[in-house]
Amino acid sequence: MKPSIPKGTRDFSPAEVAKRQYIIQKIKTNFEKFGFQPIETPSFENSETLMGKYGEEGDRLIFKILNSGNFFYDKKLKIELPESLDALRANSAETISTKELIELNKFTNRISEKALRYDLTVPFARYVVQHQNEIEFPFKRYQIQPVWRADRPQKGRFREFFQCDADVVGSISLWQEVELVQLYDSVFTDLGLTGVTIKINNRKILSGIAEVIGASDKLIDFTVALDKLDKIGEDGVKKEMMEKGISESAIKKVQPLFNFTGTITEKIEKLSALLSESIEGIKGVQELQFICDNVSSLGLSSSILDLDVTLARGLNYYTGAIFEVAPPPTVSMGSIGGGGRYDDLTGIFGLKNVSGVGISFGLDRIYLVIEELNLFPETVTSTSKAIFLNFGDQEAKYAMKAITDLRKSGLKVELYPDNVKIAKQFQYADKRGIPFVVIVGEEEMRNNQFSLKNLTSGEQQKVSFDELKKALI
Repeated sequence: MKPSIPKGTRDFSPAEVAKRQYIIQKIKTNFEKFGFQPIETPSFENSETLMGKYGEEGDRLIFKILNSGNFFYDKKLKIELPESLDALRANSAETISTKELIELNKFTNRISEKALRYDLTVPFARYVVQHQNEIEFPFKRYQIQPVWRADRPQKGRFREFFQCDADVVGSISLWQEVELVQLYDSVFTDLGLTGVTIKINNRKILSGIAEVIGASDKLIDFTVALDKLDKIGEDGVKKEMMEKGISESAIKKVQPLFNFTGTITEKIEKLSALLSESIEGIKGVQELQFICDNVSSLGLSSSILDLDVTLARGLNYYTGAIFEVAPPPTVSMGSIGGGGRYDDLTGIFGLKNVSGVGISFGLDRIYLVIEELNLFPETVTSTSKAIFLNFGDQEAKYAMKAITDLRKSGLKVELYPDNVKIAKQFQYADKRGIPFVVIVGEEEMRNNQFSLKNLTSGEQQKVSFDELKKALI
């Protein structure tokens, strides 16, 4: 069998892991600088914890885990069925009745009680409720772990990927949103990724728009379609809205949203006029104005804040501010971050009236953007700084004493394990990208020295241990 991995997953080489860890460390450092504390949750949750929290589209992308056990296997339908479904086993897939489908769904639930986590936010809400008596509110947490989605793999979209989340629960203060915008800016500035656009909107504004056009009962359908504007275009969005039962007259009323331009101040003025008859909508405008005005006053280092009224993010739990981060315009890539305010996410687990707000960094897409823009520092490497060549056991023992002391100083050094031809050892160092080779022969041992060769310049010199240590730092 030819070795392979599932579609949408990846292996990472030592060089790739070093670059990923570089990004993670920058994000982690900033999380802690802003006062966030780390937690971890299991890679899989009970299905009931996840299902119904992401909308219809999101639920379809959840990986379910089959329970262990013996089940009847139906050759015709290619599925496992309980013994009680005799009628279903006798029929073809085209003639399954509604009653039989209900039985089949019950059976599906019986054979799968757990699922891989789809994101980090819902498990975090579960964590807060479960550990509420141990937590000091407001609780600022960060979490850096993998998630899984049964999505169609493409550039920048994987079935297994890392999320890096920062959330605050137990506070309704809009200063949290201001700080999260600053956090985005701080991370991307430290990564050298300038010119990213932090898009912001408010779910209350979307609710207000649906209200003033008479489509409040179609809010989710309206926002899901609107969120696809950059993917399927104006005509595609209008078509989807009509397919979802939103009237043509209602769509005409939102025509200005498809070409909503101007400064943030100008956009807020237009929204105030459009939503003047919606209490909910005006509240959203006021919240946006507070966040944008204060971010503008405090300033951003390298990022751009923009009000994007079409930003909807099709998740069901956002109730206030919504964020999405776009890479620099020179890079063709989807969003590299996103988040928002959720006023009662913990309510689904029994803890009412606990507001939260959070953001997420898309590690894998950020990696691809930095790689494409060639922004990884040359110092980001997984390789050793120097390798000691092996001339035999006596020389290796002499080298290992030096290696042990150098490692105590935090230097990455190693010994070539086998006494083989020197040319092969040099070739190994070159392929590994190790910049220095240390040679220890009889002469070096006799004079308590080391021969240090720079593989980049070709320069070689005899040095003492202190000089060797200084050269490698």
